[in-house]
Amino acid sequence: MSLPKELNQNITYNHPHASFKLDGVFYDDIELSNLAQQMASEGKDFSVSLGVFITKWMDSSSEIELQTSGSTGTPKMVSIAKQAMVNSAIATGDYFKLKPGNSALSCLPFEYIAAKMMFVRAYVLGLELDCINPTSKPLETLTKRYDFCAMVPLQVENSTDALYHIKTLIVGGAKLSNDLKSKLTKLQTTVYETFGMTETVSHIAVKEIRESSSLFEVLPSVSVGVDARNCLTINAPHLVSKPIQTNDVVKLNSRTTFEWLGRYDNIINSGGIKINPEQLEHQLEGFIKERFFITAQKDNSLGEIVVIVIERSTPFETLNFDVLEPIKRPKRMYYLDRFMETVSGKIKRQETFNLIKPE
Repeated sequence: MSLPKELNQNITYNHPHASFKLDGVFYDDIELSNLAQQMASEGKDFSVSLGVFITKWMDSSSEIELQTSGSTGTPKMVSIAKQAMVNSAIATGDYFKLKPGNSALSCLPFEYIAAKMMFVRAYVLGLELDCINPTSKPLETLTKRYDFCAMVPLQVENSTDALYHIKTLIVGGAKLSNDLKSKLTKLQTTVYETFGMTETVSHIAVKEIRESSSLFEVLPSVSVGVDARNCLTINAPHLVSKPIQTNDVVKLNSRTTFEWLGRYDNIINSGGIKINPEQLEHQLEGFIKERFFITAQKDNSLGEIVVIVIERSTPFETLNFDVLEPIKRPKRMYYLDRFMETVSGKIKRQETFNLIKPE
């Protein structure tokens, strides 16, 4: 896949598209800059962080500092080229066939890449973007319908009855449960699960929920491979100058498609047997209604054993793990009232497990 022809026309971050609207209003460069400064200094709630971002977006620097979410490690600041964000916006627009004048809804925190890229897509592609306070129920009071929107799974879970307001929805930040996927396949809204990170300027691959395939398909001008661990390598020269090596274990189908299996840093080594906790979670998903995760606990004999942590105040009287191979069945069960999580709703496994006093 290659980037669409628009990139050959030197689209940059210097000026907003002629069709760009923010909350129903056209803005030229000066007007948008003035608005951003006003929001940054006098705004409330999410509008302050939006104003700060727009101000930085429109300054003379060719790069911008972004904060990672901390889902795979300590949150940190990374420097991203603004042109890379433009290129990402164009690739997304091409894939989803977004056109000038299409409507878009931003309902995510502007501290992170997902909301920032919603603004950049509107700015570059000429979308009419409405920004609302990021809550767990973003569609609760809306009456307008939108062509395009991005959410995290918690927002989607709380909005299934109102998703008819959205034509195309992209979901990222955390894994979609099988139960939620089943609900989404019955809706008119076209929903895509996304794969990406701050370092790749938001998503680089998507998977339509309605399709039975488990494969992610990369966006234009992205190709993928694997290293010796079967961890994903991302080659996206329009976004980053060097290939990005991830710790995401995948099954590679082609240079443009892959199946995500789990995180290498979550792999459990029990008596020399390597066990992927995400695959076990997938197998157990229909048997446990509460949120849970599989992790490792140190063991003198096996090195590590499989344990399960369940978000529940009282223990189960019985819990059957016969669906799993004996070596892969949890040897301990732990319960917590509330898991620690990232802003997108992804469980912080290690931090949560650290709250437990293992047997």
